[in-house]
Amino acid sequence: MIEPGPPGVDLAVAASPFDGSARRLVHGLKYGRRLSLAGVAATAMLRALPPHELAGAVVPVPAGPWRWRWRGFDPAEEIAIAMAERAGLSVDRCLRRGNGRRQVGRRRWERLTNPPRVWIAGPAPPQVLLVDDVWTTGATLRACAEALRGAGARRVVALTLAHAL
Repeated sequence: MIEPGPPGVDLAVAASPFDGSARRLVHGLKYGRRLSLAGVAATAMLRALPPHELAGAVVPVPAGPWRWRWRGFDPAEEIAIAMAERAGLSVDRCLRRGNGRRQVGRRRWERLTNPPRVWIAGPAPPQVLLVDDVWTTGATLRACAEALRGAGARRVVALTLAHAL
């Protein structure tokens, strides 16, 4: 699924709708702590990405600090690492996220009007593959893209395993 992305994102690509096996994969990684599934997700995402877009640095959408402490890992970062290894690209963990409310369980209008607080720590790569597990409303992708653009990124391609339509 290739679509125009949320504001600030040049292109958004999702490997699958958020149902069936994609939903099970995301839940297994996030809630089942099956980190090996990050490689499965990365492979599917790379297959969905147009080959000419495979460039730049892989930047994971950051988890909030509380979520990271609770899980002990960041699912998007695990996918980004696996993707970078498979594609021969570098991972740049230049984004940070505040302790705001989780997006999961919030209504669409709440997500869009009160997106997560995201900022950049250091320079942004000029070309970015912004990686997350699920694209729902695009509020998080937009917040990340705005931070990256504000720090000098010229092209931002969002790549997710699933899109919740």
